[in-house]
Amino acid sequence: MMKMPMLENLNQRGRETILALARAARLQRQGTTQQERIPVRPSSGREWPLSFAQQRLWFIAQMGEDASAAYHIPGGLRLRGQLDERALRAALDRIVQRHEVLRTVFVTVDGQPVQRIAERGQFALERDDLSALTDDAAQDAELARWTQLEGQTAFDLSTGPLIRGRLLPLAEHDHVLLVTMHHIVSDGWSAGILAKELGALYQAYARDGIDPSVDPLPSLPVQYADYALWQRQWLTGDVQQRQLAYWTEELSGAPGLVTLPTDRPRPAVQSYAGDRIAVELDAALTAGLKALSQRHGTTMYMTLLAAWAALAARLASQDEVVIGSPVANRTRTEVEPLIGFFVNTLALRVDLSARPTVAELLAQVKHRSVQAQSHQDVPFEHVVEALRPERSLAHSPIFQLSFAWQSAPQATLQLGELALESVEGAYHSAQFELMLSLAEADGRIVGNLGFATALYDRSTMVRHLGYLRALLHGMVQDDRVAVDQIPILSEAERRQVLVDWNATQRAYPQAECIHEWFERQAARTPDAVAIEFEAQRLSYRELNARANRLAYHLRTLGVGPDQRVAICVQRGPELVEGTLAVLKAGGAYVPLDPAYPTERLAYMLRDSAPVVLLTQTEWRDRLAPADATPELAVLALDGAERPWDQLPAHDLPAAQVGVTPRNLAYVIYTSGSTGQPKGVMVEHRGVVNRLLWMQEAYGLTAEDGVMQRRRSASTCRSGSYSGR
Repeated sequence: MMKMPMLENLNQRGRETILALARAARLQRQGTTQQERIPVRPSSGREWPLSFAQQRLWFIAQMGEDASAAYHIPGGLRLRGQLDERALRAALDRIVQRHEVLRTVFVTVDGQPVQRIAERGQFALERDDLSALTDDAAQDAELARWTQLEGQTAFDLSTGPLIRGRLLPLAEHDHVLLVTMHHIVSDGWSAGILAKELGALYQAYARDGIDPSVDPLPSLPVQYADYALWQRQWLTGDVQQRQLAYWTEELSGAPGLVTLPTDRPRPAVQSYAGDRIAVELDAALTAGLKALSQRHGTTMYMTLLAAWAALAARLASQDEVVIGSPVANRTRTEVEPLIGFFVNTLALRVDLSARPTVAELLAQVKHRSVQAQSHQDVPFEHVVEALRPERSLAHSPIFQLSFAWQSAPQATLQLGELALESVEGAYHSAQFELMLSLAEADGRIVGNLGFATALYDRSTMVRHLGYLRALLHGMVQDDRVAVDQIPILSEAERRQVLVDWNATQRAYPQAECIHEWFERQAARTPDAVAIEFEAQRLSYRELNARANRLAYHLRTLGVGPDQRVAICVQRGPELVEGTLAVLKAGGAYVPLDPAYPTERLAYMLRDSAPVVLLTQTEWRDRLAPADATPELAVLALDGAERPWDQLPAHDLPAAQVGVTPRNLAYVIYTSGSTGQPKGVMVEHRGVVNRLLWMQEAYGLTAEDGVMQRRRSASTCRSGSYSGR
């Protein structure tokens, strides 16, 4: 049903007294100024400025229909019984006439958006009769279609209307009423006002007839446009500066993005497509959370917010997170009965860098929540402007996760003798990446978790809710434990992480070296293409023969097991020939990228101390071999003189080479981002293991080839080394 947090258990005077006491307490804390005593008064005119919250939604709406649709407020009711359609239409029309914001449009004047209020207005209620569909399945399908369509159809903010409805008769005494409002003229509290007033008006009109001169509702002291004008006048000078100073200090240096692991890369432009899943905590856990909150003097809101922030920080591997939290922001008696967009958002920063215990985290969140509430008057839009965060179209500023706790009593719509039940529509939008909304009902905590479908899968959100339940159980069981030490994985997940994913043992040939694999392949498929490079092709027989001849020559230069041979060659056939020759000779190759700075190449030559340098003519002089080792032999693989071309083409005898899987295959240097690059020594057995894993993981077959991309700025051409 249409429900809304209302102080229904208090009379009007009682509500006014409580609100007055709250304002007095706030003024006493903050220091009273004449400006803070200014009431909201009626104003006159044809155009009014937008409230700060409206201005933000207006800008978001300019980004497109998807962004605007994320701020629709849909609702649906099944009405069973004798419906008086005339009374229903009259009641809805009266609500539109009563609340000016519901007949407001937003137009641009001199480049700035303004509110323009129509003198008269009617509720845009369409009627589509579904009673002719006698098949229940067909009727349900059509009802679902209309529910989705009503919730997603875009509003035109410049022409209106910004509230609409559709009445769907299913049978003579069975109707569905769908009502959708744009958030720019409404909020959750407003939905409750709409439900309360609709019930009172419908019952009066159905009982006494429709008489425009008779109104069962009290007149409204002000309208939403009056509040928007008051807000812009009030939030200036000392009031604004004092509250902004708190927020700029509180959020200075806070992380601008919660880097949760996502199922898909973040889009360049934020997507507002979403879904949600239901949340329910059992009665035992709910009771435990109540007891925990009572012991530490926190509200359920604070306790659940602490858990949500702790889980987000843990999943994101961050010390701090910022969570957005909505507040009703109806701190003035005058605006309490108004429909309109009053809600404000508080950005709550939670610090877990000191690895707090549950008790310490609750104390921190309590302090920050109380401080945030006492500085809630400044619009979130002003906080963003004051902080000047780095803006990105990919995500919202300041925070991307929200938490809402519905704690106020609920007002239930009553329409005479009609039996009412809620009609839940499909959920297709997400204002933020993750939105946790909870409340207490019948001794249990219930709600939903909304999520951006561009980033997350439904299964991931189900898993995250399991983590949240585990974290809450741990908090209840022991408030002295560090929050990050509370286990959150299920038994199945723990086994997967600790056992299944570590079951990597495989039988593989531990007595073989890399070059021996190549030699066997050359023997099996001597005429198959081994290398394709531009217009050149080499078969396995040709490549093996060239590598063997060079290997015999390298042996004469002292290359043997664990002896390093540096290779500084552009990617192409010479690089593959040289690499294979080094391995066949029993040595370990050291790759040097010709694009590296001269100083880096000189350092790597000195550090690796190779006995031979394989290069090309254009790089020979630049490599400054004198800076390496005096006895370094330098061979130009593309030179006119290649004395090894006359040597034997057959494979070197393994016994003569003497290399084993525990000998070095190559030495690779790190990037050196923390200082000088460091050489990492890799043995044949490690490479063999890696290659076998790749074949298994990637499903490589004899028909596959692997592309190799040249990185040299001088050529920037591509070739391929195909291992078939």
